[in-house]
Amino acid sequence: MIGSWELALIVLSAVIVTVYGIVVGLFLLGIDRKLAAHMQARVGPPIRQPFIDLRKLLIKENVVPDNAIAWIFNLAPVVALASSIVILLYLPIGSIYPPLGAYGDLILVMYLLTIPALCMVAGGFASGSPYASIGAQREMVTMIAYEFPLAIVVVAVAWRLAAAGIQDPFTLGSIAAHPIWSVAGPLGIVGGLLLLLVMAAVTPAELSRIPFDTQEAETELAGGLLVEYSGKNLAMFSLSQGVKTLVMAAIVVAIFIPWNISSLVLLPEGVALVADLLFFLGKVILVMFFSVSLVRVAMARFQINQVVSVFWIYLGLIGLVGLLLLMADAALPAAGVII
Repeated sequence: MIGSWELALIVLSAVIVTVYGIVVGLFLLGIDRKLAAHMQARVGPPIRQPFIDLRKLLIKENVVPDNAIAWIFNLAPVVALASSIVILLYLPIGSIYPPLGAYGDLILVMYLLTIPALCMVAGGFASGSPYASIGAQREMVTMIAYEFPLAIVVVAVAWRLAAAGIQDPFTLGSIAAHPIWSVAGPLGIVGGLLLLLVMAAVTPAELSRIPFDTQEAETELAGGLLVEYSGKNLAMFSLSQGVKTLVMAAIVVAIFIPWNISSLVLLPEGVALVADLLFFLGKVILVMFFSVSLVRVAMARFQINQVVSVFWIYLGLIGLVGLLLLMADAALPAAGVII
């Protein structure tokens, strides 16, 4: 049973993490646009532009199409934002233990990651627009495609930790306390790098970014899934996108680069907390730059049939090779082989 004080602490922590997630998520969207603009030799909008856009959307009215299923159309963005925030409550932020960290692990996080995408699908179908319906179909295909390599990454990392004798290998606390680089040998490190590559490729697909944004392709579908959304509903989808950007980067950080400044340098408690938060934000920006900003500037959009091939064939094979290398790395010491 959860005591009243513990429940109050969880609620307070959830509120703080929610505000932090929304602010940092919009901040990341602004940085992404600014970085992409500079790489294309443009000035670009100010970093605060997502905050300006959000304020404009919040003061506009919602327009619901006449042939839409209104309650699904209006509920979808609310659930998408709420589910994105809930995922963040299971993820460590710097040296701060997540409010719900004791009640879930990576398997639960994987399930929760599908909810914002399913909400966009439901909203697209409920809008009654043919463009949004095509976008919803493409979103479902993309979601089915990237779930396979994502599952390989999670299972491979957890399996290697379990082989090293780590308790509860699927929990983010265990992964953060025992990074895969600290338990793996040379073969395992190579396998881990391959899995990191797969995770970096899954991230823009989860965020519906180039080259995996076929469901929102403006030149083909006039905006796709969100073509009929406006006002506060579109604002909530934008907030969901920002929070999910933070979520995906935080997952990569938690699995592959979980170290904190306070674990490397002795600092006073208050200073250590701030230093770890800033270091975490730096790692998140680094992940976003390489997996989202750089990719969308350097690449063009895939066709929907190419998306399935990329994830199920190429990234799936790379992930399986990484898994096999981790398995071989665990088996070599048991066989008495010294590398």
